[in-house]
Amino acid sequence: MTKIRSTTVVAIKHNGQVAIGADGQATMGNTVAKSNVKKLRKLQGNKILTGFAGSTADAFTLLERFDEKLSAYGANMKRAAIELAKDWRTDRYLRKLEAMLIVANSDEILILSGTGDVLEPDNDIATIGSGSMYAQAAAMALKKHCPGLTAEEMVKESLGVAADICIYTNHNITIEKLG
Repeated sequence: MTKIRSTTVVAIKHNGQVAIGADGQATMGNTVAKSNVKKLRKLQGNKILTGFAGSTADAFTLLERFDEKLSAYGANMKRAAIELAKDWRTDRYLRKLEAMLIVANSDEILILSGTGDVLEPDNDIATIGSGSMYAQAAAMALKKHCPGLTAEEMVKESLGVAADICIYTNHNITIEKLG
């Protein structure tokens, strides 16, 4: 079976705004399978933004479960994330899923991993996917040296840097924002 790789997702909270963005590339082996995948979703009446990396089908399963947890816990994002992480670690079916999520509301950004981690990233910057380290380095530099940029501008530039370097990331960028 060919391993499917894809994506870079970046979320930044800056000056009262939260933005999340993703590229559109999905690859199978060393071939681009699709260049315009939509990897961002809005949940809970557009109050929560999500982005995913990894297997698309697995990510949709996790997004559905996360939305169920949000409904069960009154849209409390952190509680829903922790409850999903508990299920992800203990449920045989969920443990096999190969995806990661970034979830964000106007107050915080979280990274959810298949190992049951719920991480609150430093500097209000979260990145996942194959180009995540390139995007994170760019975002950190932009936040430090270009504080006048908006969160949306920082996300766009960070994804652009990742797309220039990472072969699994393209310049077909989608961005959503809150605040």
